[in-house]
Formats: sequence, C-alpha cells, structure tokens
Amino acid sequence: MSRISLKKQASLKRKQRVRKKISGTEDRPRLSVFRSSRHIYAQVVVDSTGHTVAAASTLDKEVREHPKFENKVQAAGFVGKLVARRAIEKGISRVVFDRGGFSYHGRVKAMAGGAREGGLEF
Repeated sequence: MSRISLKKQASLKRKQRVRKKISGTEDRPRLSVFRSSRHIYAQVVVDSTGHTVAAASTLDKEVREHPKFENKVQAAGFVGKLVARRAIEKGISRVVFDRGGFSYHGRVKAMAGGAREGGLEF
C-alpha cells in the first residue's frame, strides 16, 4: 500500500471540508471545479443520483478551436461560459458552487465569473 504525500493529504482534507457543507440537489445541482497545472475542468452534478448533467474543460473541442488565449485565466473564463451554456440547454439555471478545495482566486474565480456571465445563478 502506497503512502499519500502530505500535499495530496492536505488537498483531500480541504476538499472534504468543502464537500461536507455543499451538496447538489435536483433543483440546484453542484458546479464542481477541478484545476490542474495545465487545465481546468467543470461539471454540473446532481448528487442525489450521481449524474453529471453538463461538463466542460480546456480539453473540449470548442475551447481548442478558439483562438489562442493570452493566459490560463482567460481560458478558465471561457470554460465557465461554456459549462453555463450547456447547463442552461439542459434546463438548469441555479447551481451551488463547489470550489473543490481550491482557493477562490485566479482561475477558479475566473471560471465562476464566466459561469455567471453565461447565465448561471449561484
């Protein structure tokens, strides 16, 4: 059995602390964010059924075909708008924001701002 690094343990602890207080329902699903060093991923999840209703990331075809972004923050904002558009197409306009243990700063904040611009209500 392998040991989990201290950095990973701290990350999981932060994520669990956030998830303890937030859960998505049918009326207000959870907008979950994951940020890696190169990409950002967002998905709208109904926790009662465990289904992902809408998702977007910087790996999506629409994002890759977009003209080059100046930085990762702008790409995150575009992903926020994209996930908002996909959620609204499925009839979801209100969500609960789950920052996934990441601080609400930089790319996570830009993604949330893009989702709000796209029409999602937090």
